Amino acid sequence: MLLTEVVEATETVAATSSRLAKVAAIAAVLGRLDATEIGPAIGLLTASPRQGRLGVGWRSLASLDTAHAAAPALAILDVDEALSRLAATDGQGSVASRRAELVALSERATPAEWDFLTRVMLGELRTGALEGVLLDAVAKAGERDAAAVRRAAMLSGDLGATAVIALTRPADELEAVGLVVRRPVMPMLASTAGSVAEALQALDGEASVEYKLDGARIQVHRDGDDVRVFTRNLADITHRVPEIVDAVRALPAERIMLDGETLALDEDGGPRPFQDTMARFGSESGESVVLRPWFFDILHLDGRDLIDEPLTTRLDVLERVAGPFRMPGIVTADPERAEEFSREALAAGHEGVMVKGIDSAYAAGRRGKSWLKVKPVLTFDLVVLAVEWGSGRRTGQLSNLHLGARDPDGVFGEPGGFVMVGKTFKGLTDALLRWQTDHFPTIETHRSAYAVHVRPETVVEIAIDGVQRSTRYPGGVALRFARVKGYRPDKLPQDADTIGALRELLPG
Repeated sequence: MLLTEVVEATETVAATSSRLAKVAAIAAVLGRLDATEIGPAIGLLTASPRQGRLGVGWRSLASLDTAHAAAPALAILDVDEALSRLAATDGQGSVASRRAELVALSERATPAEWDFLTRVMLGELRTGALEGVLLDAVAKAGERDAAAVRRAAMLSGDLGATAVIALTRPADELEAVGLVVRRPVMPMLASTAGSVAEALQALDGEASVEYKLDGARIQVHRDGDDVRVFTRNLADITHRVPEIVDAVRALPAERIMLDGETLALDEDGGPRPFQDTMARFGSESGESVVLRPWFFDILHLDGRDLIDEPLTTRLDVLERVAGPFRMPGIVTADPERAEEFSREALAAGHEGVMVKGIDSAYAAGRRGKSWLKVKPVLTFDLVVLAVEWGSGRRTGQLSNLHLGARDPDGVFGEPGGFVMVGKTFKGLTDALLRWQTDHFPTIETHRSAYAVHVRPETVVEIAIDGVQRSTRYPGGVALRFARVKGYRPDKLPQDADTIGALRELLPG
């Protein structure tokens, strides 16, 4: 199949808000694929090439200046082979070799195909072809039960492999996909509640209220002495976290699958900043920074699958097997007791709490209403410094905001100026997108390749989950999970929050 057919399908998906239309467009493409094309095509549609890291960044792509093909002739397997060569390029001369590979691919692609491939390689496709849509499209194209496709993808942790089974093999092979120790599954995800009382009301009864750490999600598998540790995105980081391997190897079990979080602790036993934990994920040993696991769920124990058991049963098994490493929590239906426990979590330096229905099964890969996270929301008034042009369904609109905090004393720049602290396109409604596309060109100072730079006079209220230290921004601080609450025309730039107020949130 030619790449242009995938590109045209994603354009159809981006142009419609109808889920049925999205599913139909993707299913039509999937139904015409050869077996060898299915895995690569799924990787392109999810902007997650099956080769993993390609070693290609924005600067590599932005510096290319090539002529593109006039007519489509590039096949999906041609692209897959090129991406494989990019991923395999390493060592001396790799920069030149990678550039040559990108030039060759760019010249074989039409302008529309190259725009698509660029966004795939940067992981910024954002067409609306989300995983749920793809799963339904796979089911439609293969004439399979959607629930069976979804469960197989969740338990295998591999959407591409699931699509191959659904589209090319008998139905019983799809239904036979189950938990396999040492093969990670997509983690169960949580929705958000505004308060602990709201979460308890939504769950309508007793719930497990647990600490919500500002740590990194981990999934740990053990088969005898063989222990594997996976990240939220199912990457194997076993060799980087020997302390977690040792902890799980000491548990009274032979075969086990655990879900949890890990966090580095300071000398007083309190949580270190989130970036300290993430830095350990990128290093081979801890020395002064040691990761400690906290487990909040168990999926398998010594031949017994537990994902379909109620949470109350799973917690009992977890307590028996991994008690010393169990996430702190209580089971209650009392809002006052739950609120008290939430305050205890915050006082201990953690993000908030998770509230979970005790009768809920483990819905791998799903973001349902059985798990609800409750975290205090921080809001700041910041100033827009620039706006990037959108892509996908936001093409032609100004979308991603560059946000600045006021620097009244000029500690990080000119006195009274603004220092950048992050970007966000989250929380923007269609109405806000239209408004800012009309507004910001009227206060434009200049343009770069991807952004419109503006006078720092538009104040926007931003909700964040916190901040972290940053070497990227001059103020040394970056926003975490920033999203737009709304513009504040009632406020002047001098009313914006300061870089000092954000820096006060930094731990330590």
